[in-house]
Amino acid sequence: MDIEKEIQLIKERNARVELDKFWETSWTRRIFISVATYVVAGIWLVLISEKYPWLKAFVPVLGYLLSTLSLSFLRDWWQKNHD
Repeated sequence: MDIEKEIQLIKERNARVELDKFWETSWTRRIFISVATYVVAGIWLVLISEKYPWLKAFVPVLGYLLSTLSLSFLRDWWQKNHD
């Protein structure tokens, strides 16, 4: 394989990796997971006859959102200490 072809393949791979990274940290992904978590938790709480199921379904959603906000700080700290 010639060098220009290899460089092009590397550039294409890097573009895919960057897009994957962007998706992992996007608010679109976070909101979708939050909504899905809320619906599943709410349905489960209704099925087990919990009082105020739709209010209580916010608990795992808030936990998830808080974890996504703090993970970038933890990841940065971890990377700094593992280089």
